[in-house]
Amino acid sequence: MKLKLLRADLSSGSMRDEFVDEDEVKLFIGGRGLGVKIIIEELKPGTDPLGPENKLLFMTGPATGTAFPMSSMFHVITKSPQTGGIGETDCGGTFGPELRFAGYDGVIIEGKAAEPVYLWIREGEAEIRPAGRYWGKSTWDTEDGIRKELGGPDIKIASIGPAGENLVSCAAIINDKHRAAGRTAAGAVMGSKRLKAIVVRGTKRPPVADEKKLKEAVQNALKMLKESRITGHDLPTYGTAIAVGSINEHGLFPTRNFQTGVFPTAEKISGETLAKTILIKSKGCWGCPIDCSRVIRVTQSPYQVEGEGPEYEEIWALGAQCYIDDLNAIAKANNLCDELGIDPLSYGNTVGCAMELSERGKISKEKLGGLELKFGNPQAIVELTWRTAYRLGFGNDIALGAKRLAEKYGAPELAMHVKGLELPAYDPRGAQGQGLAYATSNRGGCHLGACMIGPEIFGVPQQLNRFATEGKAQWVKKLQDLFAICDSAVFCNFATFAIWVPEIVEMLNAITGWGWSPDELLKTGDRIYTLERLFISREGFGRKDDTLPKRLLEEPMPDGPSKGHVVKLGAMLDEYYALRGWKDGKPTPQKLKELGLSRYA
Repeated sequence: MKLKLLRADLSSGSMRDEFVDEDEVKLFIGGRGLGVKIIIEELKPGTDPLGPENKLLFMTGPATGTAFPMSSMFHVITKSPQTGGIGETDCGGTFGPELRFAGYDGVIIEGKAAEPVYLWIREGEAEIRPAGRYWGKSTWDTEDGIRKELGGPDIKIASIGPAGENLVSCAAIINDKHRAAGRTAAGAVMGSKRLKAIVVRGTKRPPVADEKKLKEAVQNALKMLKESRITGHDLPTYGTAIAVGSINEHGLFPTRNFQTGVFPTAEKISGETLAKTILIKSKGCWGCPIDCSRVIRVTQSPYQVEGEGPEYEEIWALGAQCYIDDLNAIAKANNLCDELGIDPLSYGNTVGCAMELSERGKISKEKLGGLELKFGNPQAIVELTWRTAYRLGFGNDIALGAKRLAEKYGAPELAMHVKGLELPAYDPRGAQGQGLAYATSNRGGCHLGACMIGPEIFGVPQQLNRFATEGKAQWVKKLQDLFAICDSAVFCNFATFAIWVPEIVEMLNAITGWGWSPDELLKTGDRIYTLERLFISREGFGRKDDTLPKRLLEEPMPDGPSKGHVVKLGAMLDEYYALRGWKDGKPTPQKLKELGLSRYA
């Protein structure tokens, strides 16, 4: 199974097709795995993430666009301007499958255009077109304009908004108007290259080695997805916001910039409340049996909006993190993030950090320009989306991200981040394994590198003692390897709430014909994760960076069901390194040899 890639040099305007041999595909699968292989091979150490030498990859995998359940995903890989390390983020919707239908398994963008452009890919052919008329426009207006220009409702568009153009640290890439490749500032890299959009259209279905076996394996997987409480009932009925109540009840719903893990009025922003108040209907990504997205309408002034979301992470970031329980304001801010091309998770985390800085007297009233920046003010999260995207007034400071913002105002300990990437919606003082997963995540503060919330809170695939440290290193490694497979195959990791390695390998073998065993599949995940670690090690990251904010390590949770706990990282980290075959956070030569990665040493 060879993969076909398009390489587009925006500096010269040249393009060419490239093919990846099956032996290399077997080692890295596709998506995230193949993307990091290309990045580590083609970028020199110290490459400026916002310079023309950086690469921006849009990658699919063998599962994308097939009958494999939840296979709508594509992955974006780059060097992150937010962290200086590996930048990788995934996205659902319809763009990923359409890219494969258009005849390509991935796109490598390099160089920098002299003027704004977009890339138009259709039926195995590509061209670079001028995009000056769309520069400065929102992602929504860009999508509408390009669709009108090219004359077809079936084309799929991934674009940036003003945030990406202005190199904001939380700039996202948006497709289908509401699906975001949000984390690690890939949108800023796209803006630095003056690439406004990638547009795709195609009709060619991806190859499958054994259609009959795939059909049988998919039927089994669909049955398991339907029988699971989470994927068969909770997500279809209430969307990801169903998690608000449970996470809050366990005392790890980060509130007021992680000062506590309990939000007293969480019920007002829960999935159940969303369903009763602003929900119009459910919606799903391409080929998804779950339909976990929410289509909403807010009629109450001044927050009127029709759109999608907010998801659990967005409800937290724009809600509890900022001590806001106005669901209408959260929905408005979230849709503005989609429209302007902002990752609401990093944005909301940063606003929460700014609110604490302000309340501690670190930011003057003059600097805020009339903005009332305090916990509980819903107007602040709406107003700052505009200011951040255009870098206006204090929005220029929010555009720095939490780490640089807190450093600027003399209180770096108030930034809730790992490796420069803002933490998501789970306080690890209430889930020890999640703390280790955050600390060792290659891309920084991330719950999708290894979602330990599954076993520690929801009991999937089995219930673990969330306050125990024993055995957590092994679980974190296993989930990191598994999610590297999800991101490389590429399919939505929500599938792992119902299906596990045996079902995944059965479907992948039917698609590829490779005949992998479950152990071989997980070893491939280990290889991908280790190669990412090798990349960030080359960029200066080490044990010192595999840590957590001081607040989570030294300040016991003040109240709620997780009261009195801190993250006990030290012992778990040593065990984790031993399991990985790393020394002080860096892969050893022996480990690289074991995984067939010695050429990258």
